[in-house]
Amino acid sequence: MILETKRLRLRELTEGDRPGLCGILQDGAAMYAYEHAFSDREVDQWLARQMDRYRREGFGLWAVIRREDGAFVGQCGLTLQDWDGRRVPEIGYLLQRRFWHNGYAAEAAAGCKRYAFDVLGLEAVYSIIRDGNLPSQRVAERNGMRVVGRLVKHYYGMEMPHDVWGVSREEDAGGK
Repeated sequence: MILETKRLRLRELTEGDRPGLCGILQDGAAMYAYEHAFSDREVDQWLARQMDRYRREGFGLWAVIRREDGAFVGQCGLTLQDWDGRRVPEIGYLLQRRFWHNGYAAEAAAGCKRYAFDVLGLEAVYSIIRDGNLPSQRVAERNGMRVVGRLVKHYYGMEMPHDVWGVSREEDAGGK
């Protein structure tokens, strides 16, 4: 167990979570911001990348499990992303569509922010969000973040503008 919130538990992903990941990564509607549903091979690579991150960095995207019934809700966690010439800790989240609109993404993201500040001692966290992804932007806003920059990701031959949302430990403490 990495962390708990009121309704959720976050833990490292395992091979047993592959079906739940497929329910997100292979769902074209859930992956609209990527404009690409994953193949079986890409799901396997995604899961392997998270497991490698746990070993190398001590964190990654974690399984989000609903406490009341053990349901696999999705994934949320911290990854290092390139922005503005440096590697920054990003809070990322992807949930199965059947769990959307329940506040789970915001709850998990807030738990990850607390973990980043209180356990890892990070000075700031970010969420890099596709410019038209309003639901994810609302999650970042609820997590005390504001737009601090922009970048363009190149993915599958497409240019994808993203907003970089961020909050520092100091700003977060001021909002308490």
